Amino acid sequence: MVTTNQLLNKNKEKDCIAVTPDRKYYNTKTAFVKRSLRPAEWQVSAFLGKIIVPRLGEERLLNEAAALDFITANTTIPVPKVLTCFEDDGAVYLVTELIDARRMDELSDPDRAIIAEELETYVSQLHSLRSSNLGGCTGLAIPPYRVWEKTPRDEWKFRPSGAEEYVFCHMDLSRQNVLVCHDELKIKAIIDWEYSGFWPEKFEKRFYERLGPSVALEGEVDDVDEILSLMNEKLVR
Repeated sequence: MVTTNQLLNKNKEKDCIAVTPDRKYYNTKTAFVKRSLRPAEWQVSAFLGKIIVPRLGEERLLNEAAALDFITANTTIPVPKVLTCFEDDGAVYLVTELIDARRMDELSDPDRAIIAEELETYVSQLHSLRSSNLGGCTGLAIPPYRVWEKTPRDEWKFRPSGAEEYVFCHMDLSRQNVLVCHDELKIKAIIDWEYSGFWPEKFEKRFYERLGPSVALEGEVDDVDEILSLMNEKLVR
């Protein structure tokens, strides 16, 4: 039987709220779960007519779990608490507390401006964390999503720098990843840290300043070639 996204969503198990080409998502009464897909769940693309193999599916969740613990230990930035992260039968599960909130993209323009000011203070905290090592805080190097179309490489190992010139970056700071309290204009949590790590500060784009994905849109400066140039320059060969 051909595995498709439509089929998996139709037959999803209890508490599973969605299946994407690289993830399953679950909500329980107290927890939110992301898990990577097992090979039997890899899906045939209706557009490409071939199987979609998730890139860094397990590694991204491991990187996010480590980042959440790292941010909690070193800043006051609100993030979901990691309840557990484990591997079972070829899939990695990341289990965090369930955050009851609204998204920044659901707010009015004036309210978003207030949240953006608070968000800038958290970005400053984030960028006060420095390292001489490029990539994630545990050594995993997860390139930002926006460079993936220009490189097939998934395994990256970088040479350390002689100075702590890199700052910790979220690398996916869109409005959808900023959660706001229901009863006040205050950030409740910043989510989706899969691509986070130590990078030059200039690569932390303020995607939350407009609606859309964490890639350069028409009229914006595209930094993909510059990021790839740095990655190739620092690559251990």
